[in-house]
Amino acid sequence: MPAVVAIAIEFVGDRDFAIFAAFGALAGLLFVDFSGPMHVRLSAQTGLVLSGAVLVCLGTLASQVIWAAAAATLAIVSTLLFVGVVSSVLASATTALLVSFILPVTMPGSVSSIPDRLGGWLLGGAASLIAIAVLWPEPVREPLRLSAARACGLLARQLRAEAECVRRDFEPQSRAALDVLTEEAAAAVTAVRTSFFSTSYRPTGLSTAARALIRVIDQVVWLNTILKRAPLESQPEPAATAVCSVKLESAALLERGAALLESVVGAPSELDAGLRRLEQARAAMERTVTSLVPLHRGETCPGAVPDVAVSEFVRSLQPSFHAQQMACAISAIAVNVEVAAAAHQRSWWQHLLGCRTEGVESPLSSARERVSAQAERHSVWLHNSVRGATALCLAVLVAEFTGVQHSFWVVFGALTVLRSNALNTGQNALSGLLGNAVGFLIGGGLIIALGTYPVALWLLLPPAVAFAGISPEAVSFTVSQAGFSTALLILYNIVEPGGWNIGLVRLEDVAIGCAVSLVVGGLFWPRGAGSTLGKALSETFSDSARYLRSAIECSLTRYDVRVPTAPIPSDDRDRAVSAARRLDEAFRGFLAERGTKHVPLAGVTTLINAGVIIRLTADAVLHLWRGEDSAFKEGRTAERAAVLEASVQLVDWYEKTARALAGTGTVPDRIESRLPTCLLVQAVRRDLSEADGRGTAAAVKMIWTEDHIDAVRRLQETILGPAQAASRQCLPWSWLGGRRASATQG
Repeated sequence: MPAVVAIAIEFVGDRDFAIFAAFGALAGLLFVDFSGPMHVRLSAQTGLVLSGAVLVCLGTLASQVIWAAAAATLAIVSTLLFVGVVSSVLASATTALLVSFILPVTMPGSVSSIPDRLGGWLLGGAASLIAIAVLWPEPVREPLRLSAARACGLLARQLRAEAECVRRDFEPQSRAALDVLTEEAAAAVTAVRTSFFSTSYRPTGLSTAARALIRVIDQVVWLNTILKRAPLESQPEPAATAVCSVKLESAALLERGAALLESVVGAPSELDAGLRRLEQARAAMERTVTSLVPLHRGETCPGAVPDVAVSEFVRSLQPSFHAQQMACAISAIAVNVEVAAAAHQRSWWQHLLGCRTEGVESPLSSARERVSAQAERHSVWLHNSVRGATALCLAVLVAEFTGVQHSFWVVFGALTVLRSNALNTGQNALSGLLGNAVGFLIGGGLIIALGTYPVALWLLLPPAVAFAGISPEAVSFTVSQAGFSTALLILYNIVEPGGWNIGLVRLEDVAIGCAVSLVVGGLFWPRGAGSTLGKALSETFSDSARYLRSAIECSLTRYDVRVPTAPIPSDDRDRAVSAARRLDEAFRGFLAERGTKHVPLAGVTTLINAGVIIRLTADAVLHLWRGEDSAFKEGRTAERAAVLEASVQLVDWYEKTARALAGTGTVPDRIESRLPTCLLVQAVRRDLSEADGRGTAAAVKMIWTEDHIDAVRRLQETILGPAQAASRQCLPWSWLGGRRASATQG
């Protein structure tokens, strides 16, 4: 930044050129930090510079009339803030893009000033590109991908240890080794979720690889839940052998997927062979457990299978169900790892032309889905966009009507301290003002002492800028504001000497901007992120439960010849995915919000994971019945209705819980919605007795479908307490005082 300022002053000599060059360098190097390989960073940085150049022109054109400036600020800022939902690259560049617009719109200038402003911005942007590429370049940072790969590898080792434990007949040594691996795998999965939520925005771009990686993370969480809820049990041969074969093939596929995800080197198609072997092992397991039907063992004659024998058979299917559920999750992980690796390995010209991996939706389609998901009145992202745009628009008007000397600092002050609620905005306003006051004292003292020695100011500028860049992460927000004020006070006295008075003017302007931000924060979102998190949880539970019910209803039409086969409930799935995205952003806002969290973070995480599990369970039910066509001549309406009844009761419980999380009603007590064994036996007994065996495979899938329902039912045990605690925070009076909410929580 000092280098481009020196070039601007020595070779151009224009004030606007120098200021825009300085902020162009700052925006590209201090206000944004792109990650990934170097070619990805440089392409994102180039896009930032060019987009900023367009905004510089628009801001200058709008700056000539105050009402045009206000209207343009409202429209452009709201767009910039909201469009960040499309991609983490856009989200991380939001502040830099806002600076490229706020600076020109608050510095009135004619059309003739555009070349100087544009030239300065492009010079600063070019310097940022050079600095990123050759001046101490950062290593590739993809912690999310690496932590996901490690979790997959440890889960694969856990599966091998489970198979070994069964093979050794549960001897103490193998059991102890399994316990150690189970703990390590669970810790790795927790680390993945922590890494995922460690940024203030969803860490995914529009690239195919990024989208596939996010799906892998959800599926890894689901797989870990499946393994935790599937305790090892002694199983009769040959079922034990068949289940272990599925686990070993699953472990092998997961290991290859982990290696490919970690290195992104190797042929993605090598996973295809593993997927085929896993599918063959799963099909063999299905045939094996089907052969264990009492009729097939010759225990009785057709049509007279004893209920006791069938009941024992139903219970014996539990291990095979868990193996089938686990294989479904690992197959989905492998498919997405394959997609991510194939996308990473595209040539540079394929990246440039936007060539897509086969079977993957286009970035435009994905962007449209993300925008539509957040264009909803409870969306945290929409709230932030509206509040931010309104605050900055109001700051522009206030700066004009109060006649301040530097309108930019009013608007930038509002942008700096605006947070999710009035309380947090006030805290940041006080910290910002304190930091600016300290910076004013330090910078003013330096100007008074060195004002007649410009060379000394030039020597102080680089360390001042370096400190301003380091202090937000290394020290605190207040110290960073002090460092930033000191650096800019030195900069302005180099570009246009004005003495220590510049610091006092900036302090006054920032105070006005903080006041504007505080007012807007209080008016637009006085309750903060907590209540919005409750609404987002409510929508996620409700939409995911409805998708599960639709998936079960759709799948069971393949079991009953009297009803037409229903189409896949794509709309319900899209709504569930959209609700999950809104919940993601609400949780990030909740994490970023200061103050006491009256609902423990562990409880909130449990609720979020439950929403993921319900949605992926619906996917698994559809996967279970894919390609199945009813081969029965007679209807199976009664059998289908029995299983549907169990799902309806469960979905009703989740919908009531969803309403409680939204502040309406209370969380109901747990329900025992599992279909009693006698009714399940009655539902599938006829199919298990088919002499030709045609109904046996479908009967097994019916039992496994009810097991999926039961897996979601058992989620009640883990989410009941957190849901009750969270619902109390969503009551109409809860936001008036944290003490009352905390007391009732205990």
